[in-house]
Amino acid sequence: MDGRFGKAYRLLKTEEFSSVFALRRRRSRHFVQVYRADNGLGHARLGLVVAKKTAKRANRRNYMKRTVREWFRVHKHALPPQDFVVRVCAAFGREEAAQVRAQLAELMLPERGA
Repeated sequence: MDGRFGKAYRLLKTEEFSSVFALRRRRSRHFVQVYRADNGLGHARLGLVVAKKTAKRANRRNYMKRTVREWFRVHKHALPPQDFVVRVCAAFGREEAAQVRAQLAELMLPERGA
């Protein structure tokens, strides 16, 4: 099992982000909003949006992105083949990171038994 987060698993171009935002299939919780769209590639891809408005300091924004990327890297094989754009709505730190991971699992992983 490949545990890396290579370019094949990232949304890199503006058009890729725009196509996901255009569909407006959004689910949200307190810390994050998740937009999703089918990609037809056979694996999930991730795009991140953490605005300066959310956290002024770059090191805080980088921590939030690192947390989401790490969760995605570990769970990418369990995710459906879709493009996900995660928008961080509220700043979080180490104290809230476990709560954010739980929200990501709730919003991105397919429901079991459905």
